[in-house]
Amino acid sequence: MAQLLVRDLPEALVLALKERAAANGRSAEAEHRLILEEALRSGRNEFRKRAARLRAGTVGRIQGESADLIREDRDSR
Repeated sequence: MAQLLVRDLPEALVLALKERAAANGRSAEAEHRLILEEALRSGRNEFRKRAARLRAGTVGRIQGESADLIREDRDSR
């Protein structure tokens, strides 16, 4: 498995990580891993929500493969 080294963190941030880890019964490393996983997972969820909103906004519009639409337009001339 890969490793990640983060340099030059403010001491207050490291302390907050250790306190959060202790409060959750985990090591600082395990807490850090969980924070990264949650942050990156939420990014995907936000993307999915945004994509769903965009799809909802295109209801009723012409849909299909772009190549087919271009061919149809070209052939109609």
